[in-house]
Amino acid sequence: MRWLLLVTVGMGVFLITLDNTVLYTALPTLVAELRATNSQMLWIMNAYPVVVSGLLLGTGTLGDKIGHRTMLSLGLAIFGVGSIAAAFAPDAAVLILARGVLAIGAACMMPSTLALIRLTFQQPRELALAISLWAMLAVLASALGPLIGGILLEWFWWGSVFVLNLPFVLAALCAIPFVAPRTSLDRSKHWDFYSSFLACLALMGTVLFIKELVHSPQNWRLIGGAVVVSVLGWFLFTRRQSQLPEPLISLDIFRNPVFVAGTIGASFAMFGMVGLQFIITQKAQLVDGLTPLESGLLVTISAAGSALTSLIAGAKLHIIGARLLVAGGMLVAVAGTVAVMFGAAFHWWWAIIVGLFVVGAGLGGVTAVASMLIVSNAPPHRAGMASSVEEVSYEMGSLIAVAVLGSLLSFIYSVTLHLPSGAPARAHDSLQDALMAMTEEKMKPEVASALVDSATASYEYAFVACTALVAAVLFLGFLLTNTRLKGYKLPEEESSKTAR
Repeated sequence: MRWLLLVTVGMGVFLITLDNTVLYTALPTLVAELRATNSQMLWIMNAYPVVVSGLLLGTGTLGDKIGHRTMLSLGLAIFGVGSIAAAFAPDAAVLILARGVLAIGAACMMPSTLALIRLTFQQPRELALAISLWAMLAVLASALGPLIGGILLEWFWWGSVFVLNLPFVLAALCAIPFVAPRTSLDRSKHWDFYSSFLACLALMGTVLFIKELVHSPQNWRLIGGAVVVSVLGWFLFTRRQSQLPEPLISLDIFRNPVFVAGTIGASFAMFGMVGLQFIITQKAQLVDGLTPLESGLLVTISAAGSALTSLIAGAKLHIIGARLLVAGGMLVAVAGTVAVMFGAAFHWWWAIIVGLFVVGAGLGGVTAVASMLIVSNAPPHRAGMASSVEEVSYEMGSLIAVAVLGSLLSFIYSVTLHLPSGAPARAHDSLQDALMAMTEEKMKPEVASALVDSATASYEYAFVACTALVAAVLFLGFLLTNTRLKGYKLPEEESSKTAR
């Protein structure tokens, strides 16, 4: 029965992660049909991870209070309602709000999936394998999201990427009463909604600051306002935690270097995986002319590599060791990202394909082990907090990747683009605007041809710069995790050495 529970909570974590990446291939179509602006496009992508990250720190405590089985069911129901609202959204604003509702459901579900696994799997090796499979599902969903989006767009409208959630939601809701154990309720636990609100506010300010800072031209009033909101939000959040008897997060949990290595591994791995998927799917459709399905197939190559190493890492962790899998995996991913960068620069498709597989192989092992390092290296009285930090680490990696790389891509495109005489000014905003302008406005053939050449060249410069940034971040992740995991031995390894 416990493996059926893993399948059930696996459906939940699969949906949560899938909704982060399934829009990548649908985004060009969605933006065109809803006529979304560049800012709306950013929030369509980032509303979900911002709200999830802000709420996750508190929903684990709420699960302890009302029961993780109840919390999982509640999250699934909210997620289903959000999916319906998103699928039939009439405009970009409604879609952004619906993505926020989806995020509330995801934030309710995520801590409960891991908590129910910890309660069900008692033996250390079984628990390590279960958590590795849980992490593998998250990585696979992230990698398969663009492909699933591409497949659906071949036959259906963009809203189908949200309708897809409903059968999984219904199946999981039906299974929970039979497979999920009842958990003891702790009525003394207090969920501080004000702290969660401050975290969301601070994250929104941070994302807006990143986006506007690299926008050309800059709106300095908006940038200043974003800085104020972000700094004030983080200040009030930190002060609030120091005043609570049971804070959502406490800095003493980060004193363990292995715990910190796990959070770095989780967030940096998602930055690399999600960041590459996001920029590659956009380039493949807008520059290379691939269909949504073809671009989805391209980035899914990384899933093959990550699935392989995730399974190996979970089964052989006690043999291979955490340092080699986490720090070594980061270094392998750096090599794969560099291959993607050179492949894009010289139009070598084989290098992009091989590079994506190598990136997936490197980061699959990282994510499988990072979750275990976080959960197993926190003090027992901080177990719920550690689970929340683990989940926030993944979400923050995805959030920062889309915010930074999406904004940087637009910025470099805008500042390097030389508009030919007679081309509309809106082409400066984004490559998609340039392509739409050519179909909607009457231009001379020679002007249209010059605009396409200039716009695609600028976009390719921006793409290469973004892949270089991903490689640099992953290399930094290697340095940080390699130092913190030096000399670390798994608990089983240490006990077996003592026995001998």
